[in-house]
Amino acid sequence: MNIFVTGVTGKVGSRLVPRLLQRGHHVKVLVRDAVKAGLYPLQGAEIIEGHFMQAGKMEEALRGMDAVIHLAAEFRGVDEATARSSNIDAAIALANAAIKANVPRFVFASTNLVYGSVGLLRPNREDDRLQPAFLYPQTKATAEAELLQLHEKQGLGLRIVRLAFVYGERDPHLSEFLPTMSSWNPAKRLHMAHHADVSQALLLAASTPGIDGRIYNVADDAPISVAELLQHHAHSGQSVAELPLGEFNPFDMIVDTARIRNELNYRPIFPSFYTAKDAGAL
Repeated sequence: MNIFVTGVTGKVGSRLVPRLLQRGHHVKVLVRDAVKAGLYPLQGAEIIEGHFMQAGKMEEALRGMDAVIHLAAEFRGVDEATARSSNIDAAIALANAAIKANVPRFVFASTNLVYGSVGLLRPNREDDRLQPAFLYPQTKATAEAELLQLHEKQGLGLRIVRLAFVYGERDPHLSEFLPTMSSWNPAKRLHMAHHADVSQALLLAASTPGIDGRIYNVADDAPISVAELLQHHAHSGQSVAELPLGEFNPFDMIVDTARIRNELNYRPIFPSFYTAKDAGAL
């Protein structure tokens, strides 16, 4: 396949692109500065230097592509204007360029945080009402809605993947988040997805025919408790015994993965944090 990928210097993109190249796909990567592309040219990726608002350049770069995988986003530490520009406007601009370039498939990476924490007492499903609680998932939910409009009205070959908490392969994401988790009830669980499985899900979404307009939760098979994660990482803050025991929704950040399993035949390579740990894949 000919695949155009954004966000290639980020946590997900930097692990996805080498896998795509190893599988023999022709990959174009979008970067603002070619210097930041690192080893991608040596690995065989084609570098496109530019940004999303260069409509003509994006349309030209997308011609002949079989799929777009849009990963670029601002997660935290930016103001609302920057978040909206990066997470909404850029996605819409790229999608419009993909439509004009006749790219048949557009994969949008979203987050399970779009469900919010005031959900039903069951795992979150793709058709549930979205109640994002803070800026990042709010912008992702808005982008999803606008992209779905482009799918319905202009034929965008959209596939949305909502990622659980991504970890593994020396990604510092989990250790960076430990101080926040240390204030949670230790019984609270976190649904996670290893980078190998995120890459698997993204490629399935990009390559499977007949799923335009579909949304898929991506996660492993075994949500893990805060207590287990803190014990594994020997967090230097409070001990688990000292953590607060406030009320919480036991299904907050837990998702139903039946759809991606049934429709895309997704099966986690690492079905739990412990299988990744035992394999030396953390």
